[in-house]
Parts: sequence; structure tokens; C-alpha cells
Amino acid sequence: MAAMAAGLRGLGGRFRWRMPAVAGGVRGAAQGAVAGQRDYDLLVIGGGSGGLACAKEAAQLGRKVAVVDYVEPSPRGTRWGLGGTCVNVGCIPKKLMHQAALLGGLIRDAPHYGWEVAQPVPHDWRKMAEAVQNHVKSLNWGHRVQLHDRKVKYFNVKAGFVDKHTVRGVAKGGKEILLSADHIVIATGGRPRYPAHIEGALEYGITSDDIFWLKESPGKTLVVGASYVALECAGFLTGIGLDVTVMMRSIPLRGFDQQMSSLVTEHMASHGTRFLRGCTPSQVRRLLDGQLQVTWEDHTTGKEGTGTFNTVLWAVGRVPDTRSLNLEKAGVDTSPNTQKILVDSREATSVPHIYAIGDVVEGRPELTPTAVMAGRLLAQRLFGGSSDLMDYDKVPTTVFTPLEYGCVGLSEEEAVARHGQEHVEVYHAHYKPLEFTVPGRDASQCYVKMVCLREPPQPVLGLHFLGPNAGEVTQGFALGIKCGASYVQVMQTVGIHPTCSEEVVKLRISKRSGLDPTVTGC
Repeated sequence: MAAMAAGLRGLGGRFRWRMPAVAGGVRGAAQGAVAGQRDYDLLVIGGGSGGLACAKEAAQLGRKVAVVDYVEPSPRGTRWGLGGTCVNVGCIPKKLMHQAALLGGLIRDAPHYGWEVAQPVPHDWRKMAEAVQNHVKSLNWGHRVQLHDRKVKYFNVKAGFVDKHTVRGVAKGGKEILLSADHIVIATGGRPRYPAHIEGALEYGITSDDIFWLKESPGKTLVVGASYVALECAGFLTGIGLDVTVMMRSIPLRGFDQQMSSLVTEHMASHGTRFLRGCTPSQVRRLLDGQLQVTWEDHTTGKEGTGTFNTVLWAVGRVPDTRSLNLEKAGVDTSPNTQKILVDSREATSVPHIYAIGDVVEGRPELTPTAVMAGRLLAQRLFGGSSDLMDYDKVPTTVFTPLEYGCVGLSEEEAVARHGQEHVEVYHAHYKPLEFTVPGRDASQCYVKMVCLREPPQPVLGLHFLGPNAGEVTQGFALGIKCGASYVQVMQTVGIHPTCSEEVVKLRISKRSGLDPTVTGC
């Protein structure tokens, strides 16, 4: 019998021994986990971008694959469909609402270019939200269709390990199912953190899990946090005409280049976003008129402050979504500090056939494209004979604040810490986008810098760009930097005129020189 089972496994996984289902739809865990009787070649826990990419790639390689995904409603009751954070409550709705805010700025520019547009132009939150939500729902459906087309089985159940090869799924109605697999991938991502120690935080606050699904405008909003989530949300809310205050305990955009981060917040402040720096909230309570009264401590002055808002948005970090996974039953190790899953360079956990990818993993960039690529490469290693590993070095990203900030490689601080100030050369420029000239837009924060090693040919360590369409600019240069481009090679690149991108290939002034880096002409 064992020889026959081994022979069937050798036929590309096309045959599997099955045990009949028992009452209540639950398959016997002990029996289902026996080698040769497992239900799937690959079971992916989590229907976000990374998990879906891994599942679809494995299915393309001819394997039997299942995805289990369940969205626990937010404390405010917000629900969404298949696709994970990026599709539902992250990148996609964020970029669309960012675009709505940018359009408001273009409408204000339009009269300077000859368009007769009556001012002011009101913004309709309900109409924007409905359009954004409808697009997200279409993406949810698209993912369902793609899984079906690739013959990937989808289970809308909350998953938890029974043992190293078996997962119990519990559906919304309480029905249970046991699923077993040769390989299991954990790709459950993360969820926003609530500051549990603050009175009223959970009862009256919302997070990025809710803001994109609000039917009505959030009105006067307090955003608590200094992360990219905090600044992006504050930016587009200000851009569509709302009264927005950002409360920051410490520095903005921790982990990013701090000169660039300061310019980001300077621009936001000059365009209407208020900042309370060095402050932490201590209480949120609802007043009789429905408004929220927030009390905070100002650590600079030592005084207490209060303010009233319609909405309080917490953007104080994220936590890995692992609480219901019962990782201990499978023997999967996590970081004692962050509770994120520990993996090696092959994305393998402490259990060799259990893997983890994306935001749930310790030490990985919390970025959708890295999870997608990691998922695909993992499937190719497991089932396609590949040995290619995910390279997490020089991963580009963009913060979609009103003035966008794109970067790839090391920050100036990281470069100095790693190589020493004397071995680092930074080339920089303040520039003015041509589009800003006619309407007379302030370009004080439009800035680009390239961080290089000082020794010729001066390899590029990092590029930082603050300005319009930063994501589009950074993506192209990321290829060159990934391939080891030097400052000399970048300077030999012909720019496209007149664009903001060309400012990168015109960087002639170093910080070390002390010369004025303001661009004055072609």
C-alpha cells in the first residue's frame, strides 16, 4: 500500500488518496494528514496579493491548490472581499482618493491655463466613495474568476492549524472543514493597530480598514500617527477640502530618509494640513452633539490640550494577522517582539514545508509587489524546478502624499552609517516642474537627491525624489540602480525635456561643495 501511494505521488500529484467526508463536513484530521492522503499539493492561507500570486503560479505549474481567506470585520464592522489589504483597504482605494485630491489642485490651476472654471468647485464624498468602492468590488470578483479559471479551490473560512499538515477552516455560519496539504503558505498580512491604552480609542476611532468604505464624508478629522498611512490619508483628506490635523508623537516617516520626510510634511503644512508635534492622545469621548472630544499631552510644553473632531483616524502601526492561526500547533516560530513569522531566505518557517510571505513576515518590506514576487518565486521553487530567491535589496517604493515621495536604495542616514560620511557623496537639486510655472505654484519642496559612494565610478546607493508622479519617475531609475548603475552612467543618460525625471540625470552639485543646488534653467 505504501509503495502504491508513493507511486501515485510520483505522478506529478495528479492522484490523491481520499478519505470520505464525515458528518458536519469535517474530514478526519489524523487521517487527512497522513502522507499520500493530503487534499492539496499547496494550501495558501490568506487571499491577499502575495497569497493569490503564489496560488495562481502553483496552479499554472499543474499542482492542486487551495486558498483559504476570511476577513474579520473591523471593530467598526467594515467588511470587504477577496484581494487582501492592497485591493480593499490599501493601495488601490488610497491611490484613487489621492487622485481625487490631485484633481482638485488641477481644477484650481485650470483658470491660469485659460479654462473658465467657476470657483470654488465642491467635492462630493459620496460620489467618490461609491465609484472607488465599485471598482474595488470589481477587483474582488476578478480575483474569484481568476482562481476559478486556474482551478484553484477557494474557501471563505477562518483558518487555524490542527497540525503541521492540516488546517481547520470555520465558515461564517460555524460549519467546519479540515484541509491538508503537502506544502502550506501563510500570507495573512496585517491589520491596523489600535492604541488599547487610550480611553475611547476603540469605541470611537476608525482606521485605514474603515476610511475607504465610509458612505459619508469623515468631516473634520484628526489623524493620529506619523507613518506613510497617516500622511497619505491626511493628504488626500486635506486635498478634497476637509479640515485635517495630524498628531505625531515623534518623527514622520520613520525608516525613510529624514530630509525627504521633513520636506513632505513641510509641503503638507503649507497646503492646509495642521500638525501637532510631540503630542500623544490620552482620551477620546463623544459629546452630546455627536462630535468627538480628544484630549492630548503636549510633551514639548508639558501642557494638556483638547480639540473636537468628527472623526479620529488611528494610523499608529500594524500588527500581523496571526492570532487565530494556532501557529503553536504547527510549531511555527514567531518574533517575541513583533509576533511576525520568522523565515529564512527561502521563505521557509521553522517547519520546513510551511512558508510565509508578505507583511506577516519579520524583516520584510510591507509592500504589495514584494509579496507578489516572493509568492511567485516560492511557487516556482516548490513546483517548477527553480532555485531563484527573492531579492529584497533596492526595492523601490512611493509615498503618495500630496507631493509624492519616491525612493529606492539607501537613505542618506543609512549610507553614512554603513559606509562613513567621508565615503559618501550626495548630489542634489531643488527644481520647479514646468507645470507649476503658469499657475505660480510653490515648488519649495520639489527636491531630488542621489546618494553615492564617493570613490569613482561612484556606485549609486540610493535615489530620493520628491515631486509630481514620483512613482513613475522612481520605477524607471530603480532598474538601473538594481543593475548597479554608477553616478557616471546616470550622468551619461540623456534626459527627456521638459520633464521632472530629467532632473535626476542633471544632478551636478554635491552637498559637500556647499553650492546652491537650485535649478535655474535648462
